[in-house]
This record gives sequence, C-alpha cells and structure tokens, in this order.
Amino acid sequence: MLRVGLTGSIAVGKSYVSAVLAELGCHVIDADSTAREAVAAGSAGLAKVVETFGPSVLQPDGTLDRARLGAIIFADEVQRQLLNSILHPFIIAAQDEQLREWEAVDPTGIGVVDAALMIESGGYRRFDKLIVVHCRPEMQVARLMARNHLTLDEALQRINAQMPQEEKMRHADFLIDNSGELAETRRQTEEVYQSLRSLSEKR
Repeated sequence: MLRVGLTGSIAVGKSYVSAVLAELGCHVIDADSTAREAVAAGSAGLAKVVETFGPSVLQPDGTLDRARLGAIIFADEVQRQLLNSILHPFIIAAQDEQLREWEAVDPTGIGVVDAALMIESGGYRRFDKLIVVHCRPEMQVARLMARNHLTLDEALQRINAQMPQEEKMRHADFLIDNSGELAETRRQTEEVYQSLRSLSEKR
C-alpha cells in the first residue's frame, strides 16, 4: 500500500481534498477523529492529559472539556507542545494499525492520513509521499473566523501557533492550491490522485 500524508495549515481546506481522495478510492484516516478517540472518556490518553493539565480540563461527565484545554494550549507554545507529545504516540499507533488492516485487504491501495500537524511532529516521515494543501493567507483568516466564530485576533493567534504555510509547502511532494473555486481544487486533487495511483501500481 502506498502511504500518503495529507497536511496543511488550519482552515486551508484539507477536508475537501480529503473527501475527494476518498471519493476517488483512497482509504482515508482523519487525524482529528483519531485524536478524539485518543482522548475519549476512560481512555489512557485522556488519563494522561488530566494527569498533566489537571482535572479542570474535564467536563462533569468525565469527558474532555475541549474549550478549556484549547484556551490553555493556544495561548502557550510550551503547553501546546506538551499536549502534542502526550497524544502523538496514541494517535500514531491507531493510524498505523488502521493502515496495516487496509493493506492486508488492498495491498496496491492508497492509504491517506489527513493531519494538520504532521510536519511539526515529524510524523510525515512515515509516508511515501506528502500532499500539502494551501491557500492565500487572507482566505485562511476569513475561513477560520467564519468556521469557528472567532474574532480576527483569535483567528490570527491560532494561525500563528502553527508552522507558516510556506514552510509546510517546502516539504511537499504534491501541492494543492485551494484559493480558487472548488472545481479547480478538485481538478488538482484528481491530478494528484492519478500520480499516486501510478506509483501504487508500480510497487
């Protein structure tokens, strides 16, 4: 199985590219879903988070208070890196297990992991190819404000907490520009898919 990383900064449109790749026949893992499972109520991941950040990050029902944890980590680089270091092993293990299961039934398939922090964490090195989605900075800010109901300052804080788009783009084997119409993004994604399909069939 060809293993492919799909990444890009917050609010650049990775989800749309991911959906198109899935529609075209790729096996897709959404790292956000894997991360949610890693901190599900009663999980070892959540226990480690509570041990590190304290019981205030828990809701009364024992689930993670995402808003409270988010307020802590987006305001403090050290805390954010600490959280990532705690959850990363749980997330990677779950992703790799899923990829192995797919490979057993579809050895010439394409397995895609969609994850925002793949380059920052070094996780991109596990993949055969890396796709980076990007868009114009002003579009990124506007999308994030609308999607998450944030002020301009809040949106910029979250964007600036991540690696700059230009730096992520330097790691890419394939670039997809999501600044235009969705039809154009789809066209680029289909081109990338055909290249990946050719590579997977040669393996």
